[in-house]
Amino acid sequence: MSAKRTASKTSARQVAKVSWWRKNRFIANAPAQFRRALILAAEIAGLGGSALVGVLAILGFSADRFTGVGLWSNLVPFAGFVLLLALALFSLLRLWMNLRTILLKRNPLLPVFLALLVASLSAWTASRDGFRQELGNLRRLVGGTKEAEKITLAHQVFASYRRTDLIQMQRLIERTKPYQAIIKEAARIYQVDAEVLVGLGAAESSFLPRDSKDGGRGLFQITAPPKPALERVGQRLGKLPDWRNERHNTLLAAATLRHYLGEMKEDLFLGLLAYNIGPKNGGLRSIMRQYGAKDFATIQPYLQTLPRDYPIRVLTAALAYRLWRLEGRLPHYEEGNNALRVQHIGIPGLSGAG
Repeated sequence: MSAKRTASKTSARQVAKVSWWRKNRFIANAPAQFRRALILAAEIAGLGGSALVGVLAILGFSADRFTGVGLWSNLVPFAGFVLLLALALFSLLRLWMNLRTILLKRNPLLPVFLALLVASLSAWTASRDGFRQELGNLRRLVGGTKEAEKITLAHQVFASYRRTDLIQMQRLIERTKPYQAIIKEAARIYQVDAEVLVGLGAAESSFLPRDSKDGGRGLFQITAPPKPALERVGQRLGKLPDWRNERHNTLLAAATLRHYLGEMKEDLFLGLLAYNIGPKNGGLRSIMRQYGAKDFATIQPYLQTLPRDYPIRVLTAALAYRLWRLEGRLPHYEEGNNALRVQHIGIPGLSGAG
């Protein structure tokens, strides 16, 4: 009887042990399952990234190749090209699944190695100037008139930089050094681009603070700041700002720019233009309503030369400052491949730092 009880207990323990093992089999196999999931994720990421680069490049090429509004000469060929691209992607996916089966029989790691190799080649392709040009073509297609306007105005800035006396600009940039700390502080507080703020100071005073005949004062030639900006700076300082104080002047300029950017729905060109025009006679918004203008391109023809060119001058100086900050020099735009390199670095406020 005792032996039967012992055997029964042993059998129960074995059953419980097997049951526990079955329930916790996932835990026991977790490292192997995790490795397989990681390998599969790397394979998918490599192929997905490669496909994305390829699709962007091909669509960018087709957007440039079939530019126009003709139904049969432009729109239908472009739509056909997109359809062929979709069929090609489907065929490539089927080809990969067949190839993957063969590779797995030889070595479980071969598919992921091949996928990562293809991804590396795609990353190299994405770093080339040709790919950036195709991407620009696609931006123009998707972005419509807004993107076309942005690109046109950006090239006005690049052309202005090309005409700039770089020796004089270098001297101007060197004069920014004593003010860089307070410019960064003001830009951070009022959430504006510090490089654009440098360009603003360059256009206003060439970083030679003074009182002007037209009433402009200090580093940013403050004349009639909008009341909300004046109040914000006053609240921060705990007193009315002294326009001749370099820090106060810079805070007021940043708050004024932030005010006009908000008024112009974050349109940088219109914000700078509004800063230059000021609140007189209702400011830029009143002028735009009067002439039915909706953006910088449509308001330009109605403005006098000085305010019309003001945003271009500000962003030209901001671009020069960025180039000097990143490279320690101002490259000649027309030399070698400098034009494409400068365009890749980008204009402050319109693209991220290079």
